[in-house]
Amino acid sequence: MAEAHQAVAFQFTITPEGIDLQLSYQALNQIYMSGVRSWKKRVSRMRNRVIKGVYPAGPSSWLFVVIAILATMYTRSDPSMGLIAKIQQHLPLSLHVSLSTQGQTMLSALLFSTLLWLSLILTLRFCLKLLLSYHRWMFEQHGRVSTTTKVWVTLLRLFSSRKPLLYSYQTSLPHLPVPTIRDTLSRYLESVRPMLTDPEFDRMTDLAHHFESELGARLQRYLKLKALWATNYVSDWWEEYIYLRGRGPIMVNSNYYGMDFLYVTPTPVQAARAGNTIAALLLYRRKVNREELKPSRVPGTVIPLCAAQCERMFNTTRTPGVQTGNTHTHTHTLSHTVQNTRTPLTTPPPPPSADVLQHWQDSEYVAVYHRGRYFRLWVYRAGRLLCPREIEHQIQKILDDLSPPQPGEDRLGALTAGDRIPWSQVRKQHFSSGVNKRSLDVIERSAFFVTLDDEEQGMMGEDPAGNLDRYAKSLLHGKCYDRWFDKSFSIVIYKNGKSGLNAEHSWADAPTVAHLWEFTLATDAFQLGYTEDGHCKGDVDRSLPHPQRLVWDITTEVQSQVVRSLAVAQALADDVDCHVFPFKEFGKGRIKKLRISPDAFIQLSLQLAYFRDRGGFCLTYEASMTRLFREGRTETVRSCSSESSAFVKALEGGEEPEQCRRLFRLASERHQNLYRMAMTGAGIDRHLFCLYVVSKYLGVDSPFLKEVLSEPWRLSTSQTPVQQMELFDLKNHPDFISLGGGFGPVADDGYGVSYIIVGEDMINFHVSSKHSCKETDSHRFGAQIKQALLDIMVLLSAEAKPSSTASSKGSDQPKKLL
Repeated sequence: MAEAHQAVAFQFTITPEGIDLQLSYQALNQIYMSGVRSWKKRVSRMRNRVIKGVYPAGPSSWLFVVIAILATMYTRSDPSMGLIAKIQQHLPLSLHVSLSTQGQTMLSALLFSTLLWLSLILTLRFCLKLLLSYHRWMFEQHGRVSTTTKVWVTLLRLFSSRKPLLYSYQTSLPHLPVPTIRDTLSRYLESVRPMLTDPEFDRMTDLAHHFESELGARLQRYLKLKALWATNYVSDWWEEYIYLRGRGPIMVNSNYYGMDFLYVTPTPVQAARAGNTIAALLLYRRKVNREELKPSRVPGTVIPLCAAQCERMFNTTRTPGVQTGNTHTHTHTLSHTVQNTRTPLTTPPPPPSADVLQHWQDSEYVAVYHRGRYFRLWVYRAGRLLCPREIEHQIQKILDDLSPPQPGEDRLGALTAGDRIPWSQVRKQHFSSGVNKRSLDVIERSAFFVTLDDEEQGMMGEDPAGNLDRYAKSLLHGKCYDRWFDKSFSIVIYKNGKSGLNAEHSWADAPTVAHLWEFTLATDAFQLGYTEDGHCKGDVDRSLPHPQRLVWDITTEVQSQVVRSLAVAQALADDVDCHVFPFKEFGKGRIKKLRISPDAFIQLSLQLAYFRDRGGFCLTYEASMTRLFREGRTETVRSCSSESSAFVKALEGGEEPEQCRRLFRLASERHQNLYRMAMTGAGIDRHLFCLYVVSKYLGVDSPFLKEVLSEPWRLSTSQTPVQQMELFDLKNHPDFISLGGGFGPVADDGYGVSYIIVGEDMINFHVSSKHSCKETDSHRFGAQIKQALLDIMVLLSAEAKPSSTASSKGSDQPKKLL
């Protein structure tokens, strides 16, 4: 209990002689320095708020306007055209008495200058919003840029010349537009044509036309009203109904993972790797808090992306909502496949039935799990962030602590891995007061969660490929009780120094977490570094208090629920079949020489692989971002198109190579166009999803929407973007290659595929499926993917001369332009 006593600033004892007051000056100093740090953050936030509010101008521009107005007045001219005199006439009577005529004129000029400056700021911000609303550049072919786009590029560069803060562009980003009903239905029917027979397609066409003529217009009016009122007409409903109202386990079904370097482990010392990783994450948090991070942009351009998802990255927890009232769950499932979320969409019940994302402004500690014990590790001392060596020292204390877990403590995390309703009930009954509440608050209010794992992981040993698969499964679900799946993200540090990440999905999408993880890996390996013996650099303050053990009072009733939740989670984890493999035969360098988008190349290879694996086509989900718009998240690219299926049938049917190449080019162009449309707000699925939610609020049923949203995504895909390649010197350090990350299977009889394009010569794949489905096998599908990639490359490489009319993908095309 020594640590607890150190945390008390003063104690007093009542004696016959009076009150004996004992002050702890060390604790008082800690409190004082923490307060100073807190006030510094408040001042920094106020300063940043001003800078963001006037962007793309700067605060100093006010002084320039004032000087210009006063200088003009000095020349006996009136730049205000009489407004300064009007302002002077309407000054309060007290100012007329206390100020001279010249003073009144100066004050009126200052007021006019300020109003003029504010008007100019609003005009500049409006112009910037108009510029960011222009998306035609994405659809223009490489080398055929219109004059309008060239002028737009020049203006956008001019307006972006000032160094922005992380959130400087937020209020200038356009709102996500609502597509017309007719356009969405037309695109939908076109997307399902390859999967339907003629009678099935005719029936679906009739359903769509009936929906358009009857219910669609009414639902659209409500949706447009919401779009006028809300910042984004999709995101809040998407977060609530796809994520927070799900009552099944979030482990595997929603959470996703990120991996360490493929070939390199910077240090084999577990405590040292934890020290540098925690320090790097906290440095990233400092940059987020100070808004020092550069705003994310479309790769190769100056076009900014929405940064709203960064706001809840740290100090955030998803807490289970209590189920109340009668909630009617529809029999169909809305399959969301952005990193494998699959959640039943329900008729809107009372708000308490949904989970809640809780975010705190700050946290000075992290929660640590090791061998069934929970610790609070303070990472600040007297307002100072501990250096990596000090954090390593504290982690080593935890590793050396041999105290046993308290009864029921070791598997407590299983509550976050099982169904949400039992967890919410147990939390309300047994964790809402007393010592359990205090300990739970420590975990939930922590900056993030850290697991010190006793296992060794990575591509190692006599079975490196098999160990890589086990590494993925470990990060995805672990032992089902040694992660806290409700935290915004959890860091896992293995015994041999390997690391990884498990992220909760509701608060942000994978690119935001990938940006964080890239910074962490690069800072760990290249900035912070290690000593020759594998320890962190820096000195240690030996007076640091021991990490605090959390205390629990776990009743037999809670332990029984832990066992039940663990059984549910374990069955889910055992059913997951993961396969991770690096594809090293070629990468985007060789693909681009063929004037093909790398993403389109991979997606068409996946279509070919699936056809060979299952003998047909299926609805395919590729996640596309909509962060060109304010608070945008994702949209679906329906990768299985009529063009892609025609190419696959031709190739498998033995058509002439020239015909297959022509169909491949058409399919590639079609895929790129679908991607561009999804990025610019002209997708299909988010619009239909919101129309469905409106119909549930109105209490009306739509056979068309019900059928559309019940269709399974048997092939769910996602590309993990590399956003900060400048942090990794792959030329001098080619072994520091990221493995990317992955997610669990979406459909019970389908595949989840994540891939990351690393450098010019490698593509890493993560494939998942379920053992319980006899028709799927992750290793078999992985082999099909490899063969499909090779076969398409052979087909295209045999072409005498690459087509000069093929254009690059929208996200690659602007690199030379912008």
